[in-house]
Amino acid sequence: MKIIINYRGKRLNLDVKKLGKFSKGIGLMFKNKNNENLLFDFEKDVGISIHSFFVFFPFLVIWLDVKNNVLEYKVVKPFWPYIRPKKYFRRFIEIPLNKKNEKIIRLFES
Repeated sequence: MKIIINYRGKRLNLDVKKLGKFSKGIGLMFKNKNNENLLFDFEKDVGISIHSFFVFFPFLVIWLDVKNNVLEYKVVKPFWPYIRPKKYFRRFIEIPLNKKNEKIIRLFES
């Protein structure tokens, strides 16, 4: 599926896989860096934390509000125990740092 996110006045069109209830607990764990971008969508604003145990490569996480505006983002390294944004969010995307996602990653590095 495609999702359009808003960041610094720009609209980015991303290919993502929307995760179901069970898959939300796994995310990128035990996957490889060529995995697709994963969308975690919630019915209401939440403030949950994530971790990167058993994720063997770095990835970009982007937290979004209900209108897909970027609230925060962070490059996460393998085996971090606790990652949480400062604000409540409605959804987030895990984006593996790979060749396919190079344009997206560069945008958030600047």
